[in-house]
Amino acid sequence: MNKKTPQSPINRYASWKYIVLLFTIAVMFLSALPSIFGENAALHINDRDHQVEIKQLVKQLDIAGISTSLVSQTEDKVTVVLNDASQQAAAKSTIESYLADDVLVALAMESDAPNWLTELGFDPIKLGLDLRGGVQFLLDVDMEPVYQAHRQMVIDEFRQLVRGSQGRHIDGKVQLNFRNSGDLQAGVAAAREEFPQWQRSVNGNVLVMTQTEEARDALRATTVQQNLQIMRSRIEHLGITEASVQRQGQSRIRIELPGVQDPATAKNVIGATASLSFHELVEPRSPMAMSVDDENGQAISLNRRAILGGEHIIDARASLGEMGMPEVNLTLDSAGGRKISQFSRDNVGNPMATVYNEFTQGRDGASVEQSSVISVATITSQLGNRFRITGSGSLAESQELAMLLSAGSLTAPVTIVEERTIGPSLGADNVKNGFAALALGLGLTLTFIAFWYRRLGWVANSALCINLVMLVGLIALIPGAVLTMPGIAGLVLTVGMAVDTNVLIFERIRDKMKLGNSFAQSINSGFDSAFSSIFDANLTTMIVAIALYSIGNGPIQGFALTLGLGLLTSMFTGIFLSRAIINLVWGRDKRRMVKI
Repeated sequence: MNKKTPQSPINRYASWKYIVLLFTIAVMFLSALPSIFGENAALHINDRDHQVEIKQLVKQLDIAGISTSLVSQTEDKVTVVLNDASQQAAAKSTIESYLADDVLVALAMESDAPNWLTELGFDPIKLGLDLRGGVQFLLDVDMEPVYQAHRQMVIDEFRQLVRGSQGRHIDGKVQLNFRNSGDLQAGVAAAREEFPQWQRSVNGNVLVMTQTEEARDALRATTVQQNLQIMRSRIEHLGITEASVQRQGQSRIRIELPGVQDPATAKNVIGATASLSFHELVEPRSPMAMSVDDENGQAISLNRRAILGGEHIIDARASLGEMGMPEVNLTLDSAGGRKISQFSRDNVGNPMATVYNEFTQGRDGASVEQSSVISVATITSQLGNRFRITGSGSLAESQELAMLLSAGSLTAPVTIVEERTIGPSLGADNVKNGFAALALGLGLTLTFIAFWYRRLGWVANSALCINLVMLVGLIALIPGAVLTMPGIAGLVLTVGMAVDTNVLIFERIRDKMKLGNSFAQSINSGFDSAFSSIFDANLTTMIVAIALYSIGNGPIQGFALTLGLGLLTSMFTGIFLSRAIINLVWGRDKRRMVKI
C-alpha cells in the first residue's frame, strides 16, 4: 500500500507575512502623508544666543506688509511660516535688517502636515528646481592656474634642492637649467625621488619635466571635489537649505537653488574667488621674490611661498576695532596655528604682509589673478590660531571678505557659463500639469483593468493605488531624493509597469484555467510561472535605471530614481500584495495539490 505524501493547502500565507505586508504599507502611507499636505514657505533664524524677540519680529514683518501664519521658537531656532511664498525673499531681507549681522536667516520650506507626523520624522518630498522654481548655475572650473601653480611649485622646490638651478615653465612644461653635469645628475635624482608623477627628459644641462596625464586627471578630480565642498559651505552661509551642488562632467559644477528668485547675491558669492595669504617681506633680488602692489600702487617685494594660505582659515568674523576701524578676526585650524606660531616666534620685530588674492575673467575668457597687499604689520609677539587683520576696506567689504573666508577659498577659479531662472509660477504649472498627466494615466489604466479582468481587476487596481502611495512614501524617506519633472514622468511610467506585473500573472491564470485547472490551482500556478518572467524583466530595467543614475545628472537622475524605486514597489505590490489579497478572498479551497 503506497503512502501518500502529506501536502499543504494551496493559496495560503503565513500570519507573519500578512503582518510584514501591513506594517510596510502603513509606514509608506505615513511617509507619503506629508507630501499630500504640502509645504509652506518659511524662514529659519539661528537663535542660539536668544537674541530674537518674537513680538518685535512679528511687528517688523507687519510693518513691511508681510503676513505670517505661524512663528515658533525652540532652543536654538526661530521658525517663521509665511502665508505667501512670493514674500519669502522680502521677509528675509526685512528680518536681516532688523537682527544683528551674525544671526543667520535661511530660506526654507515647512511641512503643512500635523505635528504628530513631523515628530515621527516624516517629511514631504523635496521638489526640484523645475517644480519649485529658482536659479541654476553651471560653473566651469579653470584648471590652468592650478597646473601653473604646481609647475611653479616644482621650480621653487628645485631652487631649494639644487643650489644655483634656474627654472621656467613653457607650454605646460618645466625647464630646469643647471650649471654643470654634476648639478644635472643631482637634479635628475631629486626629480626621480620627489616628483615621480612627472615625466623627465634631458637635453644638455637642461632637465625638462612634464606632468603625466594620470597626475593631471587626479589633480583635476581633487580640485573639483574641493571646490564642490567649498561651494556647499558658501551656499549654507547664504541661508539656502535645499540647494543641490553636483559635479557635471570632468571640470564643471552644477548648482540648483530652489526657491531663490534673485540670483544677484548668490551669483556674487558663488563665483567669488577671494582668498588671503600671509607672506614674508624679502629683498627684491631674492630668487624667491615676487612684487605685489599695495592699495596705493607701491610695489612690495614678498616671498613667493606663502607662510599661510586661506585653506587653513576655519572662521572669520568682521567687527570694528578699538579705533573704530573695520577688522577681520581669523581663527585657524591646528596646522595653520602651528605654522603661524612658529613663523611669528622666529620673526618677532619683522614685518608680515597680508595679501588679498582674487581671480577675474579677462577679455579672452581666461582667468586672471589679481593680488594686492592690504596690510603690512610688524610682528610684536608670537601669534596663535586666533588673530586679526586690518586694511580690508569698509565694514561692508570686511563682512563680505569674512563670509568668503569662513566659507572657504576656492582652490581653482570658476566661471559661470550658464545661468537659468525658473519663476515660481512656472514651477507651480509644471507640478499641476505633471500630476494631471499622472491622474489621467492612472484613471484610464484603472478603468481598463476593471473592465478587462473583472473579478481580478479590483485586486490589480487596489495594488496599483497602494503601489503609487508606497512609491511616494519611499521617495520621501530617502535622504537627498528630489522629485523633478522627469521624476513625475517616471511615476507615470511606473503606473504602466506596475499593471504589467498583474497582467502577466492574470494571463497565466487564464491559460491555466483553459487547460481545465480549478480557479485555485490556476492562481497558484499562474503566480509561480509568471514570477521568473517578471523578475527578469524588472532586473534588466533596474540595470538601466542604475546606469542612468550613475552617469546622468539632474533631471536624468530624477527620472532614474523614480524608475528604480517604482520597480521595487511594483514588484512588492504586484506579486506579494496581490497574492495576499487573492489568498484572503479565494484561498479557502480545501483541495490538495496533486501528489508529487
